[in-house]
Amino acid sequence: MANSVNDKSIESLISASKSLRLSLQKSQGLGSALEKAGNRFEEINQRLPSLEAAVRPIRADKEALAAVGGHINRAVGPAAAVLKVFDAVHGLEKSLLSDPRSDLPGYLSVLKRLEEALRFLGDNCGLAIQWLEDIVEYLEDNAVADDRYLSNLKKSLKGLRELQDGEGKANLDGGLLEAALEKLENEFRRLLMEHSVPLPMSSSSSLGEQACIAPSPLPVLVIQKLQAIIGRSIANNRLEKCISIYVEVRSSNVRASLQALNLDYLEISIAEFNDVQSIEGYIAQWGKHLEFAVKHLFEAEYKLCNDVFERIGLDVWMGCFAKIAAQAGILAFLQFGKTVTESKKDPIKLLKLLDIFASLNKLRLDFNRLFGGAACIEIQNLTRDLIKSVIDGAAEIFWELLLQVQLQRQNPPPPDGSVPKLVSFITDYCNKLLGDDYKPLLTQVLIIDRSWKHEKFQEKLLINEVLEIIKAIEINLETWIKAYEDASLSNLFAMNNHWHLYRHLKGTKLGVLLGDAWLKEHEQYKDYYAAVFLRDSWGKLPGHLSREGLILFSGGRATARDLVKKRLKTFNEAFDDMYKKQSNWIVSDKDLREKTCHLIVQAVVPVYRSYMQNYGPLVEQDASSSKYAKYSVQTLEKMLLSLFQPKPVRYGSFKGRQTSGKFNNGVTDLRRTTSAVV
Repeated sequence: MANSVNDKSIESLISASKSLRLSLQKSQGLGSALEKAGNRFEEINQRLPSLEAAVRPIRADKEALAAVGGHINRAVGPAAAVLKVFDAVHGLEKSLLSDPRSDLPGYLSVLKRLEEALRFLGDNCGLAIQWLEDIVEYLEDNAVADDRYLSNLKKSLKGLRELQDGEGKANLDGGLLEAALEKLENEFRRLLMEHSVPLPMSSSSSLGEQACIAPSPLPVLVIQKLQAIIGRSIANNRLEKCISIYVEVRSSNVRASLQALNLDYLEISIAEFNDVQSIEGYIAQWGKHLEFAVKHLFEAEYKLCNDVFERIGLDVWMGCFAKIAAQAGILAFLQFGKTVTESKKDPIKLLKLLDIFASLNKLRLDFNRLFGGAACIEIQNLTRDLIKSVIDGAAEIFWELLLQVQLQRQNPPPPDGSVPKLVSFITDYCNKLLGDDYKPLLTQVLIIDRSWKHEKFQEKLLINEVLEIIKAIEINLETWIKAYEDASLSNLFAMNNHWHLYRHLKGTKLGVLLGDAWLKEHEQYKDYYAAVFLRDSWGKLPGHLSREGLILFSGGRATARDLVKKRLKTFNEAFDDMYKKQSNWIVSDKDLREKTCHLIVQAVVPVYRSYMQNYGPLVEQDASSSKYAKYSVQTLEKMLLSLFQPKPVRYGSFKGRQTSGKFNNGVTDLRRTTSAVV
């Protein structure tokens, strides 16, 4: 009984197990079927929008559907043309990114095609976008297309519109035009640099003697290439870039030509020199260098600017030349001249100002032609300022010169009896002012100065002023002659200066004005003072060698010896005193010095020689003979011939070296005076 129950339970469990297994298999099959169905639903879901868009026209209005084809064709036509031109632009890329050097005409031709294509795109892109916007609006209004599709179209068209209306319009070629123009500008620079060669320089000393040999212009073919490149630059609003390159290269070429002249002095400032004399060598160079720069270099640049830019217009090429001139150094030349005019006033400066005026006047026509345009206004203004400063300064110094000479009168004469620097300077100076080099310039300057003041100038004003200056010198000399306490020194001073006036003015322009009678008078004064000087100084020495009481006789030798000793001692003392005093005196003129010394020798040495020959033996055997027979005849003569030698001077003649603030005689150096009282 029990076994039967157990068997039934096991069967039930087996049956339940089978049933569960079967249910699990069915569930798995159902799950697999559901998974497959889900994938199908996803596919269907993804296809629904396109299906919906596909059936939308079926749902649209019949008339709208009929008209949509025409709208689409009208919009697609312009868009297709624009795309075709875009393709053509990209086809030019390889040619335009190559080096234009190998085939410049071909390169320019391709560039012109690019410009035409970009103009077409610029003109038609907006139209094509407008047509596309219209068809999108039509599709939207008539519900012919899907909303999502229309949204994407609108987004794309909005981007195109922004590109068309904004800065992106210039980048329709993807930057190809910009790259091509840069290559052209690089070729422009290369052509200029390869054919811009600094002018070979000869020695600076012969600059003023050279003919005007302006550098040869660029070859015609090169100029034609430059003009062709400029043409394309103008078409693309980039002319200033070419002008900038041209100015940079050509001004650099001019500067390179001038480098051999060593123009560092042009940068000198007023603080770097004390007076005009310290830089007068530079002023002389300045005139030659300026003339060379204008006639050889700036003249060539003027012509070349005209050749290269003549098709554009006068204002353009004149402006270009003005920039080259300014950058190459013309302003530095003018500023140097202005600096000279601002330095201390002194007579030497007058001559230097006249030198500057001569240089500018010589180049006046060249300046007016080269720098006369409106573009050169800065050069014109600086030139006018320089000329005005030169004329004002020169006239002021000249008219103050007489006063400056008069002011020197209160100072003492030179302690050595020499010719005062004032006298030697003024005589040379006035001769220069009346010479062929300076008189025409000074006359012209004074005429201009008077005309600015609405006054007339006559040549006699210049002559009379110079004569008044010489008259003031004469009065100074008369005053100084009387100022010496030593009469012999006064006579020597008078002899020196009257001879100087005669010797240095005879045969000169100033001497002719003063007249023969005036010159003869000073020659006679020289002779008179020379005779008085000799009589009152060295002429008294022979009197100490008297022969009185020296007749030799038997038994009187000792007495004679004592007299000889006494008289030689007196002679020696007088000679030593006079020699010591006069060895510091100076006779500057060599001929006058030698003549004066020979006259002294003739007055003293023969008497001394005869005396020593006759009476010297009386003392020569004495133990103290050297005390009395102190000088041999040869020694005495040599000492007298060595008198009045000029001492080494700290500054030289009229043409400048560095000067101190004073003359040797204590008179303030007129060459360094200011407008104030010295």
